[in-house]
Amino acid sequence: MSTRYPQAILISCEIPWDDQENLLEDAFRAQVRHALAAGFRHVYTFGTAGEGYAVDLPRFTRIAEVFREETRVEGVRAQIGVIALSTAQFRERLRIAYDIGFREFQISLPSWGVLNDTEMLRFFVDVCGTFPDAQFLHYNLMRTKRLLTGADYRRIADEVPNLVATKNTGTTVYTTMELLGNAGDLQHFMGEAMFPIGCLHGECSLLSSFGPLFPRRTLQLFEYGVTKQWDKLFPYQAEYLKGVEEVIAPLRRQALIDGAYDKALVKLAGVEMPLRLLSPYQGFSEAIFEECKSILHAKYQDWL
Repeated sequence: MSTRYPQAILISCEIPWDDQENLLEDAFRAQVRHALAAGFRHVYTFGTAGEGYAVDLPRFTRIAEVFREETRVEGVRAQIGVIALSTAQFRERLRIAYDIGFREFQISLPSWGVLNDTEMLRFFVDVCGTFPDAQFLHYNLMRTKRLLTGADYRRIADEVPNLVATKNTGTTVYTTMELLGNAGDLQHFMGEAMFPIGCLHGECSLLSSFGPLFPRRTLQLFEYGVTKQWDKLFPYQAEYLKGVEEVIAPLRRQALIDGAYDKALVKLAGVEMPLRLLSPYQGFSEAIFEECKSILHAKYQDWL
């Protein structure tokens, strides 16, 4: 079965803020360039990690403009994420990004109330149908109060031809099997933990949280999965995750929103990235970051 979107590694680009919560434009451009120079060709901003839930329209517009300028590179496919509470709000932000030049978007369900089956289908038809020449990835997470199944995606995909992919990081072995079994024509992006399992059951892709920090190893993990080298994939994944968990162990002592972890990872990679997040959310302290940095350079210097 052919998929609607190519198999790939998807990387998030975070937004650096100064102490007045203004965009540090040069630092943002440098981070995007770092991701592209590392070999990643599918990038996005404004997911949870990219603080898409927190930016106002002026910030959204300017960041989208800068992101478009930096990703207008041959072979690069860039997505703009939209997190909102209604179809009208989704359309408003999508229209801004569409007019800037984007044709790939990442959307999540409205989260103020749980959508029933009728509302869920109407949301995808109304949002995706407004931009029929664009492609949409659905970001599936419990922050929206409803996780979609493979059966849900089958129903939506049959009605919405430009829904091409999903992003799922909370699946189990069984829900991964169900996802690929019922909606294998969509490209499913999974985190480092479930990507190998997904590869056992069909074509899937890698949503990499740790790619900016360990690009070479992330690219190798992906290659083993794509080429179905099972004897190498699973041992390599075990080593990869063990190293990651050692480095970020100090971060695990606090439960913060996704962007706090991703900004620390980008900064560990040597990219200028303040750890602060937009109000009211909390980032990690410099002291905790330095603990991670010490572990990284003491044990995993050769991974950089």
